[in-house]
Order: sequence, then structure tokens, then C-alpha cells
Amino acid sequence: MKTPFLVSLAAVLTLLSCQEASPTTELDVAPPTLPQWAEQANIYEVNVRQYTDEGTLQAFQTHLPRLKELGVDILWFMPIQPIGELHRKGTLGSYYSISNYTAVHPDYGTIEDFQSIVEQAHSLGMRVILDWVANHTAFDHHWVDDHPEFYSTDSAGNYPIVAVDNEGNPTDWTDVADLNYEAAGMREEMISEMNWWVTTAGIDGFRCDVAGFVPYGFWKTAISDLRENHDSLFMLAEWEDPALIDAGFNAVYGWEFHHLLNELAQGKTDVRALARYVEKCDTLWPIEALKMYFTTNHDENTWNGTVSQRMGDLGKAMFVLSSMMERSLPLVYTGQEAGLDHQFPFFTKDTIGLDWSTTSADASFFAEMIALKHNHVTLSNGVDRHEMALQIDTTSNSAMITRGKKGSTDQVVAIFQFSDSLPAYSAPYELEEVLSVKGARVYAAKRD
Repeated sequence: MKTPFLVSLAAVLTLLSCQEASPTTELDVAPPTLPQWAEQANIYEVNVRQYTDEGTLQAFQTHLPRLKELGVDILWFMPIQPIGELHRKGTLGSYYSISNYTAVHPDYGTIEDFQSIVEQAHSLGMRVILDWVANHTAFDHHWVDDHPEFYSTDSAGNYPIVAVDNEGNPTDWTDVADLNYEAAGMREEMISEMNWWVTTAGIDGFRCDVAGFVPYGFWKTAISDLRENHDSLFMLAEWEDPALIDAGFNAVYGWEFHHLLNELAQGKTDVRALARYVEKCDTLWPIEALKMYFTTNHDENTWNGTVSQRMGDLGKAMFVLSSMMERSLPLVYTGQEAGLDHQFPFFTKDTIGLDWSTTSADASFFAEMIALKHNHVTLSNGVDRHEMALQIDTTSNSAMITRGKKGSTDQVVAIFQFSDSLPAYSAPYELEEVLSVKGARVYAAKRD
């Protein structure tokens, strides 16, 4: 029996009430304008330390033509600034323990090396965004001495203290110090540091680390100020809250969807959860909001396992599902297109040999899926994109997603099978198969 995908709003709200609440606030701002170049974009995460044997910006730069051929639109660089030494974790420390916002880690190279990457990426039609860590710094950041008021204190007035969560509880990030956003001048200084990268390196935006730990009022001011001279900046929040779109972000993380993908692949949930998620997005999220969907990233790879460890042989099907979703900004992580099946350590160097060939099976899959998004406006991220229709069948635990109107030359349909049972959906007769992997088949309108 086929089950309709729609669920009641009451059911959605019940689901929400069982989840940890994110801090929200009403912000009187215009919705962010999506840069035209991001309307059908994907993101590629660059882990400079682990990317090459050298672990340098110059060594990474040799990969730019290959990434262009793959179809990459936005390069997201994990932090490339110097890493603190005081209370450092491991031999090399965390990328997110920054001792100087406006400098490049000497192990990676120079600001001129990064400028060269940005210039070449732009010449190839790609954009560059930089990870920004606004919630905390290293304990030996120069602000600790120059501006002690910029840091949070404990009840006895001691500073700096370990970064805390939204309830004021200490985290296990013992290598970073919590910033005090109530300090006079602190917000202006942070915005100035961000603007330095836009003006000096010519980057196209930021991926903002743990954005929900930072006051939303800061983001509203910072994004507005930065866009005064750079109106096409792309802003991605590592958090999942509609209020961040009100604050000016173009996109947020799709953490909830990522956990759903893992549970679908592991048989811990079924297609009804997918239907609930779709209605929740339609109900609670503004049409301007994009979600960055992913099957892996640096956190998942290091702490929770590789794609194959979490999703088995359905990893590629889950990437297809991510790309077919409305509001989708799909992510490819360092080496994922080269068959990465290894967990990189977070605090040490551990390069492994990967097949960077553009003709490998993994590279071909990602190139085909990226091209599908590029070539079909119906899969666009833009506000005027076509709506998505989802059908589910609970008996076979299968689903079908349709983008675009039937008969349209731009229609794309994907059928997903999350069990050993045959899916309830057959190939649309008017479309041709354009991609097939374990658990997913994609069809598109025939073109001359």
C-alpha cells in the first residue's frame, strides 16, 4: 500500500518538541540575496593539512584544474591561520584553535600563496570561502594580552576560560578560550578581522564555525557591514536555525538530514522519517534558506567514521538523495571523489594515497551528479526553483522524488530503495536513465 508523504503539522510540531531547542530571535532584516553564481552550486571542503604529502597551499593548488573538471563551484577552506601552542591538543593542534586571525599558518605557506589560489580559482569560475572561528581563540592569541576584556571570566574573575556552550557549561575544547561578545569594541574588532580576508585575499564569503554559539545580533551586524562593500558575499552557518537566515546567512548545515541519512542506511528508520523531514522544512524554513547536505565532512570523517562505515554500500545513494532535495547545497569532502575510506586524525598529519584520476569510478560518479545539478534548472537553489514532490512506499521502504513538471524538458526523477524489497516505483517511461548506483536510480528528460 502506498502511503502519502504528507504528514500533519501537529505531528511535525510534536517531533520538534522532542528535539533540543536552538537559540532563536526575531531579527528585522531583509532576507539574504543569493548570489547568482550560487544558484546551482555545490561545495568542496579543503583540508589543507591532509590533502597532500606536503600539506601546503602550493601543493593543493595543483589540484585546481582537476576540481574544475569535477565541476566544483565553491571551495571551502578549513582554517588556514596559525594554531595556538598553549594547551595544544596532539602534535599539530586543532585547526579551530587560532592564535592570529589575520595570518597564514607557516606550515601551509604564505598569504601570497592563498591569494594565488583565490585568483586561479576565480579564473576557473570557482569561488572561495574561508572557515571563520568567531566563538573562541587559542589561549595564546594576542588578544589575551592586548584585550583581556574580550574574554569570558569565571565567577572569580579569572580569564580566559575554556569555551562554553549556550548554557554556560564548559566544553571539552580545552585548547580554546571563550570570547565575550558583551565587551566594548570586541565585535567591531572581529568584523575588522573578517573584512581583512575579503579585501586582502579576495575571498567570496565565510563558513562560520558553531555559529549558534555566537550572539545572532553579532551576525546580523557583521554580515550587513561586510556586504556594504561586498554585496555578493556567501555566508554559510555551521548550525541549523531559521533565525540565522534572518540574520543574513544564505545557508545553514543540514545536520538533522545527515543523521537521517545515517539512520536510513543503517535500517534504524524508514521512509516515513524522510516524509516528516520534508514537511518540516516546508513548514518552518523560509524559501530563501539553503541547507548544506553531506554524507561526510571533517567532523564526521574524524569522529564518527567513514561513509562506508556509517552508510555501508548506500553512501552514493545518500549523496544522490542529498542532491535531489529542495534547498540542497551538496558537499564533497577532501578526497571523497578519490575513494576516501580512511579516517583522518584531527590533531596530527596522516596523508594517505588516493587515486586522484578524473576517470576513476568515484570521480565519475560525483562528476555526473554535479553535472546533473548544473544542467537542470529544476534542481536550482534559487528562490524561483521548481518545487519538489516526494512519494513514499512503506511496504518496500522506497521513495521517489520528482523535480520539475511532467513533460518538461527539465524534469528529473530519482527512485530510492532502502531495503532488499523491490521498490514500488518503476522507471518513468518518458524519461531516460542518467545515473544508477546501489539504492538509487536517476532519470531525466530526453534531450536532443
